[in-house]
Amino acid sequence: MSKIEEVRADMFKAMKAGDKETKESLSMLLSALKNKAIDKRADLTEEEEIQVVLKEIKQTKEALEMTPADRTEIIEECTNRLAVLEQYAPRLMGETEIRDVIATTLAEVGIETPTAKDKGRIMKVLMPKVKGKADGKLVNELLSDFMQ
Repeated sequence: MSKIEEVRADMFKAMKAGDKETKESLSMLLSALKNKAIDKRADLTEEEEIQVVLKEIKQTKEALEMTPADRTEIIEECTNRLAVLEQYAPRLMGETEIRDVIATTLAEVGIETPTAKDKGRIMKVLMPKVKGKADGKLVNELLSDFMQ
C-alpha cells in the first residue's frame, strides 16, 4: 500500500469520525504527495514519499518556530499537524546510531582525526548513508564533535 493510499484511507476515517484537524492535516499531506507525483509524471517510490512527508514536517516545524508566542491558535494547529504527520514519517536514527555511521564513514574515507578542511569530503560520503533516516542538523553537529 503506497503512502497516498494509506493517507487517503486514514483521511476518510478521520472524516467519518468528525476529526476536522486530522482530516485537514492528512488532506494537506495527500495534496503534497499528489503534487510530487504530478511533477514527476510517474508514481512515487517509497523513498520519494518519505521525502515529501519529511519536507512537510520540516515546513510545519519552521512555521511553529516563526509563530509569535501570543498566537496560540496557530501554535496549537501546528502542534496537531506535527503529531499527525509524524505518524507517516520513518523512525529517525538516534545519536549513537549516527555516531556509528560517522565512525564507519571516517574509516572508509581513511581519516583518523578529521579537521574542518576534511568536513566537505566526509559529508559527501556520509549524507547519502543517512538521508531520510537522520536529521541533517544533528548529523552535522555530531560530526563537528569528531573534529579537532
